[in-house]
Amino acid sequence: MKWLDFERQLKAKSIKLFTPLDVKRFLGRSKMASQFLVYRLKKKGYVASVKRGLYKLSDEQIPDLYVANKIYSPSYVSLEFALSYHGVIPETVYEITSVTTKATRRFETLGKAFSYRKIKKIAYTGYEIQKQKGLSFNIANAEKAFVDLNYLRLKNKQKPISRFNKEKINPEKALRYAKLFNNVKLISIIKSTLQ
Repeated sequence: MKWLDFERQLKAKSIKLFTPLDVKRFLGRSKMASQFLVYRLKKKGYVASVKRGLYKLSDEQIPDLYVANKIYSPSYVSLEFALSYHGVIPETVYEITSVTTKATRRFETLGKAFSYRKIKKIAYTGYEIQKQKGLSFNIANAEKAFVDLNYLRLKNKQKPISRFNKEKINPEKALRYAKLFNNVKLISIIKSTLQ
């Protein structure tokens, strides 16, 4: 298959990130032939590796938050990055921070750092779907990002966050999220920091 045919197929199906299995599915090739095709295209510089087994077209500009959801799932963007995104903290955050129900992980790819912190399954909620460049991604609302971060800080024996814009956080909503963690100390922190 020629490079242009492959590229046309990806763009026609709006596939931004793909695996050799995806290539096998939409080109009807064997697993081995699909892996070899991706390997060859990567070697020629047409395809870039996002992480082991996940690729993108080299010239494709994909929003970081979409990539964050795709390289380790289930996950949603939260913690410091989401707080900065929502204007709750004044700092610009360069590492894209997310939460997951899987093991804590960190990836460096496409010139960015993506970190994932594990939370309880019962607390895996409080995110919304947003779009950038027509691509959907999951990001915590301001209250859930605030609670997620304080929960993880508490687990690591760190102080609660103190520099943030209280006007951007709904205390009742934050408290509802805090109760999902079933942690008395966290509930107390959320109540005291948002009074």
